[in-house]
Amino acid sequence: MPSRSRPADTSPPPPRRAGRGTVDPRRIRADDLRCLLAVTRTGRLVAAADALGVDHTTVSRRIAALEKSLGLRLMERGAEGWVLTDAGKAVSESARAIEDALARVAEAASGQDSPSLHGTVRVSAPDAFGTVVATPALARIRRDHPDLQVELITATRQLALHPAGFDLALAIGRPAGNRLVTEHLTDYALGLYASDAYVERYGCPASAAELRDHPLIFYIESMLQVGDLDIERHLPGITPAFSSTNVFAQLEATRLGAGIGVLPAFLTHRSGLRRLLPHEVDIRLPITLAVRREAVSHPAVRAVRAALRAEAADRAAELLPR
Repeated sequence: MPSRSRPADTSPPPPRRAGRGTVDPRRIRADDLRCLLAVTRTGRLVAAADALGVDHTTVSRRIAALEKSLGLRLMERGAEGWVLTDAGKAVSESARAIEDALARVAEAASGQDSPSLHGTVRVSAPDAFGTVVATPALARIRRDHPDLQVELITATRQLALHPAGFDLALAIGRPAGNRLVTEHLTDYALGLYASDAYVERYGCPASAAELRDHPLIFYIESMLQVGDLDIERHLPGITPAFSSTNVFAQLEATRLGAGIGVLPAFLTHRSGLRRLLPHEVDIRLPITLAVRREAVSHPAVRAVRAALRAEAADRAAELLPR
């Protein structure tokens, strides 16, 4: 009987160990380092290959060749993709400098006098905050640095403590752990909102207790991945009647009069919605800015970090209205 073919394993094979001081720098290829950086940013071989314009087997082969040249394991498979080993972090940090140097060489060859930012910076952020606050900051820095590639991933989920898949992340709450460099970026407010049509038809609750007589609009409790958004913490005993994993769907449902929405203030200031019970229900949550340790010193990452800080400061009146 013919033997069944087995699917090819595209995982980088374990390298042969080499003693310290035996690495020949002439065997280290810049293309191999670029592949390592691409997987570091995306956490996926296929995504890294798409970013580089090559096949994912090429990325796997190049990383395997780099590991063999260095005699070190640089990456290992984690729960959500490929992550750097301690040795990989050190190599990746140095590889960024080489990537920047190659970009400056290209600038000099093309006659560009003023330095600009290069490379790819991937930012992860919650849906609403990423769209309304992070996007203007990222768009502005892209206009100033046309050679910089910026990627924004939006999803309202808990910030993973492993650093794969992003350079900077914005997250609701204060994540623990020491694998990321974190700072408090800003607080933002959530409140109760309703459309004029809803209030005219059903009236306003006179207290938080009367909210049980009104349909509430919020996240799907069983699918919520951010503990700070647990409705039981803020409005005990109240179950949403209309739920969605997407805050923009919640906003639209509130605007259409489907119920009373628990919404970020910065998302509603141009919506025409009415704030209800502002003194009884005023939820304040922190936004944390996290950076991968090996990316902290990278010029493009530093610039994006500064742009996000400036945008949050400029939007303080929207994030925390009186």
